[in-house]
Amino acid sequence: MADKIILQVAAKALIVNNDGKVLILREPAKNNLGSQHGLYGLAGGRIDANEDFETALYREVAEETGLKIKPLYPIFVGEWYPTIGGKKHHIVAVFTVCEAKTTKVKLSIEHDDYQWIDPNDVKQFPFMSPDDQVVGRYAKWQKRLGN
Repeated sequence: MADKIILQVAAKALIVNNDGKVLILREPAKNNLGSQHGLYGLAGGRIDANEDFETALYREVAEETGLKIKPLYPIFVGEWYPTIGGKKHHIVAVFTVCEAKTTKVKLSIEHDDYQWIDPNDVKQFPFMSPDDQVVGRYAKWQKRLGN
């Protein structure tokens, strides 16, 4: 019998401040919670059973950053297959562009650094996938809109 893969759904936020910069968070090099050690990514996480998407989005952002947000529109659906705690996972995530209603970041133990970056600079950071694709897509959309 093959190992059972754990399927989970995640709510992820591409948080934009008033200057048009995007918030990125780094997983610590030594962190038993995640699977992307030392890489930058976006805020968010898995949705709990019986929790609606928007509630999970607000909760995850508040837990990881201390920020209040206003969800604007979905921008990407991604999936990946990490091994977490020795178990194989299949995570499907909906990424939503969110306006930062507050900008004072208070990191949880899940991250050890944050940056507000120009979305065009995503390739200058060691980034997890598909979060880098999400920031890249957002940068392209902003160029099309003339922002």
